[in-house]
Amino acid sequence: MKKLIIIVLVLATVSLGGLLWWINGTSPVNPANKESAIFVIQKGSGLKEIALRLEAAGLIRDRIIFFLYARFGRFEGKIQAGDFRLNPSMSVEEIAQNLTHGTLDVWITIPEGERGTEIADTLKEKIPTFDPSWTIILTQNEGFLFPDTYLIPKDASINSIIIQMKNNFEQKYQSLDTSKTKLSKSEIVTLASLVEREAKFAEDRPLVASVLLNRFQIGMKLDIDATVQYALGYSTEEKTWWRKNLTFEDLKITSPYNTYRNAGLPPTPIANPGIEALRAVVNPADTNFLYYISDKTGHLHFAKTLNEQSANIKKFGL
Repeated sequence: MKKLIIIVLVLATVSLGGLLWWINGTSPVNPANKESAIFVIQKGSGLKEIALRLEAAGLIRDRIIFFLYARFGRFEGKIQAGDFRLNPSMSVEEIAQNLTHGTLDVWITIPEGERGTEIADTLKEKIPTFDPSWTIILTQNEGFLFPDTYLIPKDASINSIIIQMKNNFEQKYQSLDTSKTKLSKSEIVTLASLVEREAKFAEDRPLVASVLLNRFQIGMKLDIDATVQYALGYSTEEKTWWRKNLTFEDLKITSPYNTYRNAGLPPTPIANPGIEALRAVVNPADTNFLYYISDKTGHLHFAKTLNEQSANIKKFGL
């Protein structure tokens, strides 16, 4: 009986200690301190990392308790990336709730090769202040909206977003060695947008750039499918801005962007290229290629003459 009483007392003590630990750990760090701090959660951050950083910032008492509370309270999968206004007077519950919906900014990723209208679709989904007029402004800046991951305020204006993306473009563009090209900045960006859309794999980009430059320099039509896709706009059938199954009628579309009908470059870039596509244009492969075709895997095959091109078409079953 004595041993049983001792065991019961020990269990009670442990339970009481655990309860006090939990109550203390979920309580505010300082109920009187309502001074807000901005807490940023990077995209891809795990719950352990978030808990550790909250504790280091003095916003929670115990990272283990926060981890357990968020994990078993099913907050983990709902925590957003972005920045949050938190203060030491908030309890663990309040902080966890805030991290699921109280972000001030949102992380937005713009992939290489998207056109302004696609970026508009993303902003419409993520930014509450989106206005339909943004689509026109984004398209007017086609080619110079650098593909990257951005932290954008939920109340951002389109001008602030454009500035953020174009400043990033300028920084990246300055890293290029343009000393060996006679192309203007506008020509480089336009050609890079074609390369970005045409070359699926990195090793093909310098070769595609070579073909385009060889054609451009001798006044030969570029014959680029991507320019026709750009001119056609959104395909309701395929639900994409880049229609895949082009017909012979599509290639006849009357548009300054149709490089099957018009020699030279399209009037503006057709997409927003990444750094590798830009680099391919200013440092293309040294070839005499004038043609290429894509196989079923998206890899490109190059040719110097129409006979070689015909042989490639026959060989790859296109």
